[in-house]
Amino acid sequence: MAGKFELKKAKSDQFYFHLKAGNGQVILSSEMYVEKASAENGIASVKKNAPDDSRYERKDTKNGQFMFNLKAANHQIIGTSETYTTTAARENGIASVKENAPSAPVHDETA
Repeated sequence: MAGKFELKKAKSDQFYFHLKAGNGQVILSSEMYVEKASAENGIASVKKNAPDDSRYERKDTKNGQFMFNLKAANHQIIGTSETYTTTAARENGIASVKENAPSAPVHDETA
């Protein structure tokens, strides 16, 4: 099963999205957007930037775990990963985003 984007509406009436891998696990989460169109633009930016390894900011967390941010060309964060216990797991997460994001369909769950 291929990955997918889920576009959602929060209780605060803001919009956000998750990129899920084929196994249903969330591999990338967005910030909150006031406008639905902005969240849709965020998804388009993830699709465009995901294949480019230079767009990934690999980070260590304060509690000794690992995560990454996906950034657009303007250096704005367009998606954030979960935390991982090893650098290898983080690299697998990045590989999954690279593989899934470019062709992932968008499931609009805001209705």
